[in-house]
Amino acid sequence: MDNLTFRHSILLVEGLKVTHQSSYPVFIVLFLAYIFTIVSNITLIFMISTEKNLHDPMHFLFCNLPINDVIGTTVILPRLMQDILREASERYITYMECVIQAYFVHVFTAACHYVLMIMAFDRYVAICNPLRYSAIMTNKMVIKLSASAWGLAVLVVTIMIGLTLRLSHCRSTIENPFCDNASLFKLSCENVAINNAFGVIYSVIVACLSAVSIFITYVNIAVLCIRSKNKALNSKAIKTCSTHLAVYLIMFISGAIFIFLHRFPEYSESRKLGSIMFHIIPPGLNPLVYGLQTKEIRHKIVKVWNRKIGNS
Repeated sequence: MDNLTFRHSILLVEGLKVTHQSSYPVFIVLFLAYIFTIVSNITLIFMISTEKNLHDPMHFLFCNLPINDVIGTTVILPRLMQDILREASERYITYMECVIQAYFVHVFTAACHYVLMIMAFDRYVAICNPLRYSAIMTNKMVIKLSASAWGLAVLVVTIMIGLTLRLSHCRSTIENPFCDNASLFKLSCENVAINNAFGVIYSVIVACLSAVSIFITYVNIAVLCIRSKNKALNSKAIKTCSTHLAVYLIMFISGAIFIFLHRFPEYSESRKLGSIMFHIIPPGLNPLVYGLQTKEIRHKIVKVWNRKIGNS
């Protein structure tokens, strides 16, 4: 078993099937997407950190999202761009590098759900219980919610990857553009029923938990808005909730397409593309959605832009 494991400590990543002529255009597209995602998300983090009128629970909780988006994009795209410029037979990665990549891929995916859940809780308190909002959403509560989201993601992913690391591996090809848990345990010739079951059950629980919690949150907010005759309250609810809901739907639809294509082997290349898009589309669109829809952030962007024009 040890000999097999040692022999396959260097793995071959299948990656995307691109022709030599299209490799450079694909590289440029991915590079521009990566730069845009990193710059826009880091800009949002910097703005929220430095602008005093953005120092409130809603924006502090939102900061978890661009941090997670930076992680999710960085763990995939730089390595993928390197592989695109290599021959298919030369896309090597060490086993430990693959494990580290898989770990952060799943932390990113899990944190997407948990962060959007705590943001939904914040919106629920702000709209359904506004008089007690400042008493409930204290700095301590914001830290607790953020720590819970990240802690739960790290804990469960650690268990999941730990179950995979106990296996020996007798194969050396990653049938994916990047490493994830399923790609890792498929390298083994041992019984992987526990790994498969844990991965499926956990994915279903997280997806259902986030969908149900966000659905219940918005049903309660909708009921309050219908009963209320306060136009200002209804307008605030629509503006703040539409932004959060748009981000959730972008994440959910991107993930659902990838999971759906996973069930059809004949669409393997589309599945690979779908898995990459999950790490590009939500992280790229989230800053646009929040930047354009959140009044405070939008005003800050306009203010900075006008200042630059004035100086020029």
